[in-house]
Amino acid sequence: MLNMNFDERMVIDTQPMPWQASPSSTVWRKPLEREAKESGHTTSVVKYEAGASFSEHGHPYGEEIFVLEGVFSDEHGDYPAGTYLRNPPGSKHSPFSKEGCVILVKLNQFDQRDVQEVRVDTNYTPWLQGQGGLQVMPLHNFEHEHVALVKWPAGEVFKPHRHFGGEEIFVLSGTFKDEAGEYPTGTWMRNPHMSQHHPFVDEETVIWVKTGHLPVAL
Repeated sequence: MLNMNFDERMVIDTQPMPWQASPSSTVWRKPLEREAKESGHTTSVVKYEAGASFSEHGHPYGEEIFVLEGVFSDEHGDYPAGTYLRNPPGSKHSPFSKEGCVILVKLNQFDQRDVQEVRVDTNYTPWLQGQGGLQVMPLHNFEHEHVALVKWPAGEVFKPHRHFGGEEIFVLSGTFKDEAGEYPTGTWMRNPHMSQHHPFVDEETVIWVKTGHLPVAL
């Protein structure tokens, strides 16, 4: 078990982490949270070497991917850096990468009723105006769960706010900041239910963010 206490705030700079072996000799990973060795709730940064592939496998509780570098592929298509994917519960595929790629992967974390397949190339998706100077690109919504990209202009300061159902962030570019510290590109953060912070940036920064998905104690 790794980082599975959802009441605990997690901050991990993934860039200096060493790559660890996976069941495939040409696929490597940096585990961020893991319920069991090769099953259950899992979040990882995963690297496919050029020509790497996995045999066909299923996702009984869904798979969520953001392509960070290179081109990720399966029998359904090719997905360049900046692509957001959701493979719903019960789906299966045979992933590979001809040129190599790095992806953020979340496994076995879907509501069983969330059956929408999602393919979004964020390179060609328009930004929407958010609060203040923020720009937002919605990627997926299901009941209380919301996933989006958020672009922060240089010098933006956001109001202090709480996270009902928690918040998860991956810094895609720039440096995200709050009163607790600075989080460079490649940082993964998990803020628990009803946590609060006061975020800001000095330089233009883009984050992948998910809210409302962590356990809420009754």
